[in-house]
Amino acid sequence: MLLLQEILWIFLGVVIVIAFIYGLGKVRNRRLLKTVTSSKRGTKSERDLILKLLKHGISSENIFHDLYLEKRNGGFSQIDLVVLASVGVVVFEVKDFSGWIYGNGNHSYWTKVMAYGKNKYRFYNPIKQNSKHIQDLRSQIGYLNHLPFYSVVVFYGDCVLKEVDFIPKETYLVKQKRLLEVMTLIDKENAPVFYKNKIETIGALRKAVLNGENMKIQKQHIENVNDLLGKDRIFD
Repeated sequence: MLLLQEILWIFLGVVIVIAFIYGLGKVRNRRLLKTVTSSKRGTKSERDLILKLLKHGISSENIFHDLYLEKRNGGFSQIDLVVLASVGVVVFEVKDFSGWIYGNGNHSYWTKVMAYGKNKYRFYNPIKQNSKHIQDLRSQIGYLNHLPFYSVVVFYGDCVLKEVDFIPKETYLVKQKRLLEVMTLIDKENAPVFYKNKIETIGALRKAVLNGENMKIQKQHIENVNDLLGKDRIFD
């Protein structure tokens, strides 16, 4: 009986230690995340991506989350994440998907297949989507024009890139568990760059981040996207 009690106390002690360590880790992650963004901003996957980059050694001052970049026509381009890396500008598009993914880098739409082929859904090509984000960054922030850009589409969730091809150069599709492998590859295969007017560049990107805190801008962006999709003009 005494031995059983000792085992129970040891088990309880182990549980308490594990819970303490887990809680301490969560607190540290919250503090680390706060150096870049709010714990309520963006998606959970985006925030997880930021933590991975920070722990990979990328400085918080070079990471910009949830940007609303104002365009010349008065609209906004919403960009998940931008990193000023040593070899150039890395632009991230984050996707939370389940199922099998089929796509071609040259096609406008890709297909997501669920329930072993019973359900199929189309979605806009994330390569083209992120390419447009890069185009907007180059167009609106002239300080970036002399720099190389790298497009990284990160897939979170229980999805499989079943049949995806024709991926452009400087573009990477990656499951979140292999993200750091891609970041290391980009760093190794490219030469360091010099950022002209880096203070002004950071200022322009921070302004785009601050735009995302403006509810009026968020509302306008959603309305613009809905108008572009034109779902209210479909009668089936």
